[in-house]
Amino acid sequence: MKSVIAGNVGSAALIIPDTAQGDDTRQRESVAPRRAAEILWETGRVGPPGRKRMVFMGRLFGTDGARGVANTELTCELAMAIGRAAAMVLIEVEHRRPRVVIGKDTRVSSDMLEAAIVAGLCSVGADAELLGVVPTPAVAYLVKEYEADAGIMISASHNPCEYNGIKIFNGEGYKLSDALEEEIEAIVLDGAKTPPCPIGGDVGRVSRCDRAVDDYVRHLLSVTNVNLRGMRLAVDCANGSASATARKLFSALGADCVFLNDQPDGVNINENCGSTHIEQLAEFVKKLKYFGGVAFDGDADRCLAVDENGNLVDGDKIIAALAMDMKEKGELDGGAAVATVMSNMGLFRFCEEHGITPVTTKVGDRYVLEEMLKSGYAIGGEQSGHIIFRHHATTGDGQMSAIKLLAMCRERGQKLSVIGGLMERYPQVMINVKADSEQKEKYKADAELQAAVEAAGASLGKDGRILVRPSGTEPLIRVMVEGRDFDVINRLAVDVAQTIQTKLDGGR
Repeated sequence: MKSVIAGNVGSAALIIPDTAQGDDTRQRESVAPRRAAEILWETGRVGPPGRKRMVFMGRLFGTDGARGVANTELTCELAMAIGRAAAMVLIEVEHRRPRVVIGKDTRVSSDMLEAAIVAGLCSVGADAELLGVVPTPAVAYLVKEYEADAGIMISASHNPCEYNGIKIFNGEGYKLSDALEEEIEAIVLDGAKTPPCPIGGDVGRVSRCDRAVDDYVRHLLSVTNVNLRGMRLAVDCANGSASATARKLFSALGADCVFLNDQPDGVNINENCGSTHIEQLAEFVKKLKYFGGVAFDGDADRCLAVDENGNLVDGDKIIAALAMDMKEKGELDGGAAVATVMSNMGLFRFCEEHGITPVTTKVGDRYVLEEMLKSGYAIGGEQSGHIIFRHHATTGDGQMSAIKLLAMCRERGQKLSVIGGLMERYPQVMINVKADSEQKEKYKADAELQAAVEAAGASLGKDGRILVRPSGTEPLIRVMVEGRDFDVINRLAVDVAQTIQTKLDGGR
């Protein structure tokens, strides 16, 4: 199945396998990326002596933490301020000296930001325990396993190496509540509270944990009793966090694996590899006749797969197959699978045909998890391969998704092409329209544009749909159209994207 993803509306469309990221959107946008004109400096709290502090027109946290270009947008000063504010909030909540576990991905800037965060934590009396390079879901699991008060992951997930991010988990392994994030933002951006300055033995201490990878891999192995012995697999680690864990995991499962892109050098994370560039893996698997391949992103919270023919098995197909398998085993709580509005129509049709209730949320694993917790559902996720198994994890886990998918193949004695082919995928076209924050707001307020989008959707009838949404993590407005006829939806997507771009550029 093909998708069209075009960075510039006026250029020729590039037809590639669909690896749409399904990024997150929220009422309040994350800090970065953001135009330089939108960053002001005032004398004050966030910044080195003699400089002015950064004031953001927006708040720090999006759906996936604070994220930006490391050292210019996500600065050391800002990272230290976030660490300091997080510790202050924890001390108020816990009424004791808090302990925070910290993980990171392989970006060259992760060490720098880790040092800044640790300095902020310790400066107000919190202890920091360093886990080293681990996946994001490892931090979410280990914060509870180690009985810590909070966990911090330093990563920008699938973004290029120049970006980085800070994601905070509570002591149960869930992302912080909006209320606590807003309290941290108020301290960092508004100076709502004055940080304490402990001295002597009251300053926080730093320790290192050398068992984090082994403890996390042991947890992953506990979710299945299926052996993968003899299964020839290609595993793409994206030169990211999976480079520290995948070899131990798949070796313990008995699989016959070749590992690709597992030699991180600080700058090659996600570089033409991993789940965002799965073409290399697909070609490799098909050429060498492997059983299949799995690919992770930079922090290994997502997984996509390719079958023996090199065909993509995306998050929607993985959710469909595993939900059906769980239903047959009596493990599909509530008889439902949770997806987002960006999930392929084929997933919803598959669920209806197999007696599974498809539950839809806004885009973002945060909203998927909220619905799962509220209604007690067992599985949910996104097309991008961000899949949550509520009984085993508190966030998306790429390696867990991979072993569950492969275990299903082994149990049924079926090829990955058979499992991946259970769900018919509707053709989908995605076009990215470049738009800064001001243009995103202009789009939302433009009644003429909204009417044009509505008319385009109506023209597709019941066998298609259109979804236009500003990205929550990138300076883009995404135009997604899907339906049974690729030529029709491709033409419609290009027309709508050009209409939006022309209208937004005309007022500048």
